[in-house]
Amino acid sequence: MKKISFLIVFLLVLTIVSVSAVTLESINQDFLNLGFSIARETLPSINFTLKNLSDENVELEDYRGKVVFLNFWATWCGPCKYEIPSMQELYDAYKDDGLEIVAVNLAERKSTVAKFVDEYEMTFPVLLDERSSVGSIYGARSIPTSYIIGRNGNILSMFVGAREWDTPEITDLFEKVLEY
Repeated sequence: MKKISFLIVFLLVLTIVSVSAVTLESINQDFLNLGFSIARETLPSINFTLKNLSDENVELEDYRGKVVFLNFWATWCGPCKYEIPSMQELYDAYKDDGLEIVAVNLAERKSTVAKFVDEYEMTFPVLLDERSSVGSIYGARSIPTSYIIGRNGNILSMFVGAREWDTPEITDLFEKVLEY
């Protein structure tokens, strides 16, 4: 009788775990439904080193094990200005769960970027791509361009253009990605 009870409990737990498990396929479908692009095959992110506003070298690889929202932007870009407050909201909500936003500014002076960061109260890492070389490697031909990189360092999706990053649909998606 104990074996049958154990088996029933085991099967019930297995069913619950398999129903609630987040899969890459379900995440990809959610990305597509929300207008993101996804790769046809696994694409590892390309590591880079850039300076932050404190003149410290930061590598993308430093964030391995976290979900990275990699955003290419500029202070003069209207759509970038539009989306940054919602990026900050998203960061505040999920930074303790393993989300890291890395905002790569393209080709602007440090003083200009620092003033903007203060004005917009940005608390996530901001890196300076003075020659837009990293932006070029990532194909950021239009800004803002954002990549979502999984904990394993693979690129999950890409989005070109501004959006509100703190809507229920987006936060639900990030919760799934953080669980994955």
